Amino acid sequence: MYNFVFTYPSSRWMPCQSWGFLRWPGLEGFFRLLVVFLLWSTFSQLCFIPSSSMYPTLRVGDRIIVEKASYYIWNPAIHDIVTFRDPTQHCEDNTDVIFIKRVVAKEGDSVEVHHGGLYVNGVAQEEDFVVEPPTYTTKLTYVPKGHVYVLGDNRNNSYDSHVWGPLPMKNIVGRYAMRCHRPVN
Repeated sequence: MYNFVFTYPSSRWMPCQSWGFLRWPGLEGFFRLLVVFLLWSTFSQLCFIPSSSMYPTLRVGDRIIVEKASYYIWNPAIHDIVTFRDPTQHCEDNTDVIFIKRVVAKEGDSVEVHHGGLYVNGVAQEEDFVVEPPTYTTKLTYVPKGHVYVLGDNRNNSYDSHVWGPLPMKNIVGRYAMRCHRPVN
């Protein structure tokens, strides 16, 4: 029976036939793991969602992974979900307060909210991720160079650019990469 199982042609592809893959990786493997860990901790961050401003995309209690490297290479794009420091506080104040919102306009765009819709450069935006249309109105706002305009998906319950204006790109910490945990209840 042993010869039949381990010499049968269809079982020769199995990598576990030699059991060599179970060896300890050694010093070189340890250094590779250390480099991956250092890169991970430098260019990513685990965050907790404390409010419902991004509902239904993100819910209260969700744990998300934020990657911090891509905005060193390129600027945020429309519909990117970004984390950032509060633009209404000075740098020496509490820098631990991090917000998460969606980019709806980039530098050079004009933004306006009225009649329950978002208008960028005079064009109504179709946003299927918004929980309900905004009940507020804003006047026409020009997004200056080095800034983006961010809004929460729960437009009527969000502290965002419609309150304090365009967000300076220097305040952006990183980009939402993925949700890694959602509480059951």
